[in-house]
Amino acid sequence: MQNFVGRDLLTLGDLTPEDLQSVLIRAKAQKLAHRNANKAPVATGKSAALIFMKPSLRTRVSFELACRDLGVHPIVMGPQDAFSRNETVHDTVKVLERYVQVIVLRTFAHSHIEEVAEHASIPVVNALTDDYHPCQVLADLLTIKEQKGRLDGVKLAYVGDGNNMTNSLMLGGALAGMHVAVATPISYGPPAAVVDRAREIAATHGTGATVTLYNDPKDAVASADVIVSDTWASMGQEAEHAQRVAHFTGYTVDTALMQLADPKAIFMHCLPAHRGEEVLDEVIDAPYSVVFDEAENRLHAQRAWLSLVM
Repeated sequence: MQNFVGRDLLTLGDLTPEDLQSVLIRAKAQKLAHRNANKAPVATGKSAALIFMKPSLRTRVSFELACRDLGVHPIVMGPQDAFSRNETVHDTVKVLERYVQVIVLRTFAHSHIEEVAEHASIPVVNALTDDYHPCQVLADLLTIKEQKGRLDGVKLAYVGDGNNMTNSLMLGGALAGMHVAVATPISYGPPAAVVDRAREIAATHGTGATVTLYNDPKDAVASADVIVSDTWASMGQEAEHAQRVAHFTGYTVDTALMQLADPKAIFMHCLPAHRGEEVLDEVIDAPYSVVFDEAENRLHAQRAWLSLVM
């Protein structure tokens, strides 16, 4: 595991299939130990800067608890505390790395976290940017493996906006050897560069992984093992909400859409969910919905990553 020490996590596209499996194995082992109250801190005396330029519930709580479990002291900061007062990113990072051993950043532009990582001599973890959400998808893959017993060959269908979740699901699914089907309205598809990178990973995986784009949700979910949805208007897009709702007509995950999937399919959503828009209560509250297992696994996946790099 020494190859993880000091590494950044900016996008899942930087990992190898072997890296991914190592993280998931560590997460599963730590989750079991945690539930059996057989856990011991592995990074006692270290500190982490948890910087949230965007509001957060699951990400903040799960990272704080992950730090506590590892014996790491979390220092939580908002936009008024870090990267403010016209101080350069370089100077902010150089100060922080004198105090802490890892920087976890939730921000807007992906270029911001790339600049932080460029200047940092300590690990930098992407807790969400406008383009990628790698920690969430690590938790998603852990959840799917728990539910299905495997990842390779599993078909995952994503229905909704081509956003940071779409990007990370394509990359993570390709790393895991999955078949990823993405359904978005024509003008809301994922970036071509990310699609190309995901397909490049899939082609070298050796398990026949695929990444396929659709505009009709019915085509994407046909025989799928996992259905994933997300909000149609992400943070920073609130002014577009009404317009997006109109454009996403037909992309609501309801019982009729779920019935096109495999009979044992599960439903996932990174939350918060806009019930009545991208998903109906009849789906998110159904026995096949695993959204709260998924939310819990944020803690286990992130703790695993921190324990490996610290």
